[in-house]
Amino acid sequence: MPVVTKRKIYHALAVCYRQLSAPPPSYWHQPSAEPLLAITVGQLVDSAADRFGSREALVSCHQGVRLTFSEVKRRVDRLAAGLLDAGLRRGDRLALWGGNSAEWYLAALAAGRAGMVLVCANPAYEVAEFRYCLNKVRALAVRPLSTAHIHPTLPSPRDTVGARGVVAAEACYPKVLRMAPQLPHSPPADLQCADVPDLATVVFMEGERKRGAFQLRELMDSATRGSLGVITNQQLSIQPDDGCNILFTSGTTAKPKAAILTHHNIINNSYFVGKRMQFDEKHHRICLQVPLFHCYGFCSGVLAALHHGATVVLPSLYFNTKASLDAIEKEKCTVVYGTPTMYVDLVAERDFEDRRFETLETAVSSGSPISHPLFLELKRKFGVRKVGSLYGLTETSPVVFQSQPTDSEDQMLNTVGAVSQHVEVKVVDEQRKVVPMGTVGELCVRGYVTVARYWSDEESTRRLYYRERWLRTGDLFIMREDGYGKLVGHLRDRIIRDGENIFPKEIQELLETHPDILETQVFGVPHERWGQQICACIRLKRGSTLTSDAVREFASGKISDFKIPSIIEIVDELPRNPSGKIQILQLREAVMEKYGIKDVAIYGW
Repeated sequence: MPVVTKRKIYHALAVCYRQLSAPPPSYWHQPSAEPLLAITVGQLVDSAADRFGSREALVSCHQGVRLTFSEVKRRVDRLAAGLLDAGLRRGDRLALWGGNSAEWYLAALAAGRAGMVLVCANPAYEVAEFRYCLNKVRALAVRPLSTAHIHPTLPSPRDTVGARGVVAAEACYPKVLRMAPQLPHSPPADLQCADVPDLATVVFMEGERKRGAFQLRELMDSATRGSLGVITNQQLSIQPDDGCNILFTSGTTAKPKAAILTHHNIINNSYFVGKRMQFDEKHHRICLQVPLFHCYGFCSGVLAALHHGATVVLPSLYFNTKASLDAIEKEKCTVVYGTPTMYVDLVAERDFEDRRFETLETAVSSGSPISHPLFLELKRKFGVRKVGSLYGLTETSPVVFQSQPTDSEDQMLNTVGAVSQHVEVKVVDEQRKVVPMGTVGELCVRGYVTVARYWSDEESTRRLYYRERWLRTGDLFIMREDGYGKLVGHLRDRIIRDGENIFPKEIQELLETHPDILETQVFGVPHERWGQQICACIRLKRGSTLTSDAVREFASGKISDFKIPSIIEIVDELPRNPSGKIQILQLREAVMEKYGIKDVAIYGW
């Protein structure tokens, strides 16, 4: 029998103490007493009309439009039927291009009722960017992905064609003409355009009917009884795992990737987002001043409101401080959605005299947490009692972390919230091993929220996942032992400017098409209002006299304004390491020192 000495006893006790006192691993699974839903967007429209019929579903302040849940269903069905009569079919990709309006809201839901896949396009896109989006959703490999942890819906024959239809705001008409000059000379629903070969049907949301195109109201008014019957009958055959929404997301490549989310993804995510915000406990009115084409606005806003009977209030076509203040006050909003930049602008607005904001309870933020001074300003000027943070990615449908109603001030202001229901997260090191709680690592996500695939991009889909179906966020995270998370940085090179995801390579490749530019490096630096701003360091060809203003003029009209660098530095050389790679950190530090920019932790959506 071995001899047990005091030394061995002390050693064993020390080992046990270290094990007991060591922090637990950075893993969290948030269960829920409520099961996941097995319905589609179309069925959600039915359910909302049945439960909340005469209650206001939508108020578009800038249009003077008020619709009840019953009226929304009636108009959505007529528009869905009209789209079928215009030659579109179930499974087709339907691009939506415009600002926040009643027409955008109805068209998005009509796509779901018709079994089409909604392609959300940024209204700030220039022609080349929009053309890329339409053609990106064109070619899909007919064979299923071989990746074991992905279960994509098998493609139908119509999956091999691109976006068949576009519903666009009238303001986009000049851009549509530049993209498809044949439109005025083509019969409606029979556009023939070499640059967008699969596009056949163009619909404008408002204004008079354009030659070669339909007007949205016309489609609603002309819907036939037969097509209305098809819309009703197909609701049970559209499956929750069918593709529902394609959104363009940032990545490490030069062009955006097309993430396709299913009905199951966005229906459940939006339900639990609204549930945690207590939308089910009373009738809320939401000032939705964020863009609807973002996952934040559509999934976390529009769909969450449909689940729980909340009223969506659209203050303006695009963000406008005075319009938002008017909407919050006159429509007696209880919740406002925004980014920190929007809230900075709202509290800075001088038009507060004689205003009363007695009903506003919660300010919801995505893009980055609201700072303590900003929270105090919102509390003083609006009477806001709490702020709620949302964190996620387009690839996670989108919300993974969210504030809770009982949060302390520390949890509200210093974290991105707690893990969402039915979601697993872990934080790993470079060897993909789970790190202890409180340690920085890469956040990984698993559960119903993860994207089905990148459209027509199997290789990017493979790179998105680690083994055992863990989605890589590329974000540096700290998990706390209370289930809350803090985002401290990004592994990827993406720049997040006021909630907009921007990838440097796209900008670099454009600038390098200028005949005087030899080399460009684009990166982000901190900004008080936007979170990050874009900086471009440019090396010119010998003898060139190109100026920063000339570079901006060159980029204008070729990419969206928010992608044009706000800081442009002309440099003699770009610093490199021994392997020849440009040292971005050195460039970033030099720019920040020159402009007196202070480093801050960057948080992002």
